[in-house]
Amino acid sequence: MKISKVTAVYYSATGNTEKVVKAIAGRIAEKLSVSLETYDYTLPGNRTEVQTYGSDELVVFGTPVYAGRVPNKMLPAVQNYFKGEGTLAVPVAVFGNRNFDNGLIELRNELENNGFHTIAGAGVPTEHVFSDKLAAGRPNAEDLEALASFGEKVAEKVLGLTELPAPISVRGDDPVGPYYTPLGTDGKPAVFLKAKPKTKAEDCDKCGICVKACPMGSINAADPTEVTGICIKCQACIKKCPTHAKYFDDPAFLSHVAMLEQNYARRAEAEFFMD
Repeated sequence: MKISKVTAVYYSATGNTEKVVKAIAGRIAEKLSVSLETYDYTLPGNRTEVQTYGSDELVVFGTPVYAGRVPNKMLPAVQNYFKGEGTLAVPVAVFGNRNFDNGLIELRNELENNGFHTIAGAGVPTEHVFSDKLAAGRPNAEDLEALASFGEKVAEKVLGLTELPAPISVRGDDPVGPYYTPLGTDGKPAVFLKAKPKTKAEDCDKCGICVKACPMGSINAADPTEVTGICIKCQACIKKCPTHAKYFDDPAFLSHVAMLEQNYARRAEAEFFMD
């Protein structure tokens, strides 16, 4: 099948999903000898207009997994702002070393519902945004090599296609079940939906980086210590603050992080789906 362009599409608050999706899409484009474009829908300004892709294009579409599924605040964007016209697609779910659960199959289903034809898929572990003790430094060189190899196989599959395939088979429940329930160290549900980042006022120089980085546009530009809107715990403001002024002190949130560190420190491996 002839492809004219590959596009890497992603929501990536801290950059991990971006690295993964670009690694896969870049190798596909290279092997198909076509151009590579990117579309980052992380920030609110890039979630306002419908992006449409043609039948001669391929999209590598990536999202991090929040509580085992596509992030609930980003799901409407996936459903409403990306349309395929018989477009080939590769869904990619990125997870913080625990499990991608139903994130990949949910993303596959949404893409199929929106006019895309999924031909491969991947669940890829990266460093957890809550803790650098979980999959520290990943994706590393070994991971990137595996992602590139996957991209090559996708390109080979594309070249061999003579007709549109059935949706790619991936791991997960269909229909998709409920979101994963975060647990604390006591094994009970950890409820921290209303938790918001705090700011060390003495360390904040009001540079505005956190304001621009927030996917929900929830940090007050006039006073970055105020989170006036929804916080989805993406950690963008924490990771990108140059003075390390942002932090979480919510007990339930910290207990959940501790539980993850206690139970999910083993090395998780990527899962690739081609058939």
